[in-house]
Amino acid sequence: MERSTHPRLDLSLDAAALTARLVDLPSESGDEKALADAVEEALRALPHLTVDRLGNNVVARTDLGRAERVVLAGHLDTVPIAGNVPSRLDEHGVLWGCGTCDMKSGVAVQLRVAATVPAPNRDLTFVFYDNEEVAAHLNGLGKVAEAHPDWLAGDFAVLLEPSDGQVEGGCQGTLRVLLRTRGERAHSARSWMGANAVHAAATVLAKLAAYEPRRPVIDGLEYREGLNAVRIEGGVAGNVIPDECTVTVNFRYAPDRTPEEALAHVREVFADCPVDEFVVDDHSPGALPGLSHPAAQAFMAAVGGTAKPKFGWTDVSRFSALGVPAVNYGPGEALLAHKTDERVAVDRILHCEERLRAWLTAAPQD
Repeated sequence: MERSTHPRLDLSLDAAALTARLVDLPSESGDEKALADAVEEALRALPHLTVDRLGNNVVARTDLGRAERVVLAGHLDTVPIAGNVPSRLDEHGVLWGCGTCDMKSGVAVQLRVAATVPAPNRDLTFVFYDNEEVAAHLNGLGKVAEAHPDWLAGDFAVLLEPSDGQVEGGCQGTLRVLLRTRGERAHSARSWMGANAVHAAATVLAKLAAYEPRRPVIDGLEYREGLNAVRIEGGVAGNVIPDECTVTVNFRYAPDRTPEEALAHVREVFADCPVDEFVVDDHSPGALPGLSHPAAQAFMAAVGGTAKPKFGWTDVSRFSALGVPAVNYGPGEALLAHKTDERVAVDRILHCEERLRAWLTAAPQD
């Protein structure tokens, strides 16, 4: 009999021990195949699931004819390893290693639910995807959404991104634009012979410094917008008047704005500035919280706590674009993501696993 050439995952382990196994199977962005193979093999061994695969993206589903379908999603990749693999469990019950927080602890919870809840009260779809930590056009969830949107259909989705065991509703949109000013080169000793493009950018910076961001309340959550310069490029040499300057501006906007409204707002802010070129460099829409949906309310009742807004962008936006309300809920702490001392408390992993299982096995209320 031919033996498997890749490591196998033991889904009888608790979520914390399974997290350690996942961390010890490196899966930097673009190199997720070994982990995707292991995930696929483990899921195909579960008779209550139908499993499909696209590239290094694995999707498994129950088909029990339940009234609702919930999607549990998580990415398999990590940022580059920085001497923080293999995993290490310390005496305080903290698991250390690349991906412990973002987001192999969440993936472990997904796998445990897939293995231990064969007859959930809602049909379940489990999505494990690649290339989340790199350029958006490589994102595996986006590729699945484009090729097989039916695989992602559902009434509600939970993205197990790190949220320290608290529900974070929706996400902000993010828009990055390049504002270029142009002038004329001259010797700095005879500056009157040229036009300083860096000085022309001063009006852009003044607009940003005076900008007052909105703080809209959506589904009871207060989002905070932000419009900021994140980079300035300009200058030729120490004795030359610069003829070009580029200010990179990032707009983090609340999910009640459409992408078109967000872009129009930024254009309006700088309408009277002497900008010679306005270039959209990157744009990803936000996602509404969807907390008013009955499945979301049942989820909140099961996991407890108070929902918070998500400050930042996550793949809940992709579910929102498909018409599926989604939240972020995972055991890791977002502030520890991507750090060389990345870590997660074992009790937070086990708590997340227990809360999801309780939600998905509770008897329906009359």
